[in-house]
Amino acid sequence: MPEEQVTGCGCPGMKGETGGKETVRLGWHEYFMSVAHLISRRATCTRGHIGAVLVRDNSILSTGYNGAPAGLPHCNEINCRIYRSTHPDGTVEENCVNTIHAEINAIAQAAKHGVSIKDADIYITASPCIHCLKVLINVGIRTIYYDKPYKIEHIDELLRLSGVRLVQVSVAEKEKE
Repeated sequence: MPEEQVTGCGCPGMKGETGGKETVRLGWHEYFMSVAHLISRRATCTRGHIGAVLVRDNSILSTGYNGAPAGLPHCNEINCRIYRSTHPDGTVEENCVNTIHAEINAIAQAAKHGVSIKDADIYITASPCIHCLKVLINVGIRTIYYDKPYKIEHIDELLRLSGVRLVQVSVAEKEKE
């Protein structure tokens, strides 16, 4: 969807109070990815801050960020317990035992509140790990929008077999302006 140019405020008595600057209205993809980045600031994982937003029909259904389960201690230098797994190609992946990924937290939040996410899309600040991708496939996510790539080579085959679309939406440059 093309971006629209908005000048001033449409509120009565408020026209032209933007100081003469034109305001660029965010497109839907930029909007939802920006929300995911904002949500990532709540993450409690010391290794990375990831945010996720589940969306259907341009409405936010649920959000999540990575961190410890509710009510349990957050990770810190002492509490971060790493496990290593080896992919068939020999690469080693490290994950924290204490952390739930943002995508899973968004799904859990929707389930907790009885919100159906079938046929929804998800916006994530980084592409999903292989484990999260398998869950996203099972809950019926149609398209995964991500900002930064994370080990995409490990999820190529599952994406191809499942028909789930993976689309990069970069917002970092526009946020700096």
